[in-house]
Amino acid sequence: MTTTSAPRLEEITPRNFEAATGIKVHPEQEFAVSPVMQSLAEAYVHPAGVAWPRLIVDGDRPVGFLMAFLDIDWRQDGTLFRSGLWRLNIAAGEQGRGYGRFAVESVAAEIRRRGGKELYVTWHPGPHGPENFYLGLGFRTDGETSEGETVGVLELS
Repeated sequence: MTTTSAPRLEEITPRNFEAATGIKVHPEQEFAVSPVMQSLAEAYVHPAGVAWPRLIVDGDRPVGFLMAFLDIDWRQDGTLFRSGLWRLNIAAGEQGRGYGRFAVESVAAEIRRRGGKELYVTWHPGPHGPENFYLGLGFRTDGETSEGETVGVLELS
């Protein structure tokens, strides 16, 4: 990991709200992930505790944003609950420095802490998408899709 210090997660607060909403991915990646502002709005409209938004900071530099989902009703019928990575936005100039891996590891740790055994993620297939990143971290696919996106799962030990 090439960072200036140890990256950390911060809760989104009035103090860091502008820094969080200022996180922008490369323009060719915008199709694959929603802007931070939309993610924060979605966190607000879900029941408390379902969304877990965090700013990724290295030293005093905001370098990314993640939002996990924790025990979300996956099928919306009360028969399947999952936890995982909902959004991952690493700032365009900060990519390739290990922050994405740090984000996934942080979400995995939070899910483990809550007793979870699997971490789910979805991604848009195609060029400039994050598929190789997630597969490289050990996520596997089984052909499941959700709203046109590939579903990946990482077994947590």
